[in-house]
Amino acid sequence: MKKRFNDTGSCNPHKHFMVDTSVKLQKTIKLIDQGSYFTINRPRQFGKTTTQYLLANILLKSNDYILIRLSFEGIGDSMFTNEENFCKEILSLFALRTTTHYPEISKYFEEKSHNCKNFKELSSIISEFVSLQQKKVCLLIDEVDKSSDNQLFLSFLGMLRNKYLLRNEGEDVTFQSVILAGVYDIKTIKLKLRPHDEQKYNSPWNIAVDYTVDLSFSAQEIESMLLDYSQTQNIGMDIPVISNRLFYYTNGYPYLVSKMCKVVDEILLPEKENQQSWNLEDIDNAFKYLTSEKYQTTLTDDLIKNLENNIELYKLVYKVSINGDSIRFNIDNPVMNLGAILGILNDKENFCSIHNRIFEQRIYNYMLSKSEDLVRDVQSVYIKSNQLIVEDILRRFQLFMKENYSTKDLQFIEREGRLIFLSFLKPIINGKGYDFKEPVVGDERRMDVVVTYNNHRDVIELKIWRGEEYHKAGLQQLSDYLDLYNLKKGYLLIFDFNKSKIYKEEWIQWNGKEIFAAWV
Repeated sequence: MKKRFNDTGSCNPHKHFMVDTSVKLQKTIKLIDQGSYFTINRPRQFGKTTTQYLLANILLKSNDYILIRLSFEGIGDSMFTNEENFCKEILSLFALRTTTHYPEISKYFEEKSHNCKNFKELSSIISEFVSLQQKKVCLLIDEVDKSSDNQLFLSFLGMLRNKYLLRNEGEDVTFQSVILAGVYDIKTIKLKLRPHDEQKYNSPWNIAVDYTVDLSFSAQEIESMLLDYSQTQNIGMDIPVISNRLFYYTNGYPYLVSKMCKVVDEILLPEKENQQSWNLEDIDNAFKYLTSEKYQTTLTDDLIKNLENNIELYKLVYKVSINGDSIRFNIDNPVMNLGAILGILNDKENFCSIHNRIFEQRIYNYMLSKSEDLVRDVQSVYIKSNQLIVEDILRRFQLFMKENYSTKDLQFIEREGRLIFLSFLKPIINGKGYDFKEPVVGDERRMDVVVTYNNHRDVIELKIWRGEEYHKAGLQQLSDYLDLYNLKKGYLLIFDFNKSKIYKEEWIQWNGKEIFAAWV
């Protein structure tokens, strides 16, 4: 079977081009060897399923371990009607999922399931089973989010927790390691104990150690996948350069890395005659493809749905993405924590940042679409010889603001000024170009917009006027940023909220750069 890049379900190294994650797996196995209980909680399509699949392969081939692997997805509601049903059903699941690799164990659990009536009996069955084995037993449960709000499931975790504590005291025998997988960290879920219960504790899973293995891909790790692909397909590329560009757009989000490669391999290359190598233009075009408003996946649908369903998260993401606000990242903040759990936000040098440029662009498009009535008067007169004339765009935007907003609108402009400009810019570059935001951490309310049109980049810095010294610092920062792109020309759009402001423009020579500045 011909190998391909995979964007659905778990990845198989025999069928798919994959990043070498052996180091990540070794770190996970070390936790199991130590007898740790832990949760693999990561955003959707972040490599959890593939990690479990590869981990299971290692444990199933091991001479030291027996693996029981379950999933709570699609098991129905009958299991949760009462304690007896739950205990019988969980043992039936044990039996079902051990049939292939451990038929004798499967028979054991099936027989025990018929007469198990409560958690006390279930606990005894687990202890008896583990005692009979010559190997250590691991329990891996996927999709725990599906049942994390159910009292019986939480009581089951509470039972496993109690057995773990007794095991450490030499008073019980139980699983070597229990691994839960899902989007949310179940350690934060509170056990809903009945009033007459004696054993009370805040969480049924506060025994779990932190799972700190980074499931995202570094640029160096992406190289391993590209090397396999180039050798298998006999296709040339500058692997380190291509890998760095993939990381630049995805920040190592596993699904997005594979998806970008899949777009290049299966969509972009077949459209080109006689091209057998990858170049940076292909990666840029894959970014443009994935951020197109016509392109939809369940991941992008979830991204928007999560913002729509949580107004506080929407407001925070708006401040970071559209306003370019620098906000200190604090994982104890419930809104920031939710954004990180969902894969929307991350901690970049102690400041809130959108996780990756693909999400940033999708969010940007989505928020602009909610405000498309802000700007209508835009024509393609700002394009000459297939290149943007950015200074003309800024002049026209300056005129647009002067004609449409007065001093009574100052509060609105300060809040929405960036959105107005981005809305103004969008239809100009639509079709042939794209833009994305570069938040500058640590510098409050400043944001660079990088516009790519026909493979030519322009950098526009948006900032608020706060005096001459701040202005000079901004010029230096823009100059430094232009160096990253080897550009000699940049643009500065300054929002001045002083009542005595003047709508002006000027070319500024700074450190060998030409910078066009426009005040609005």
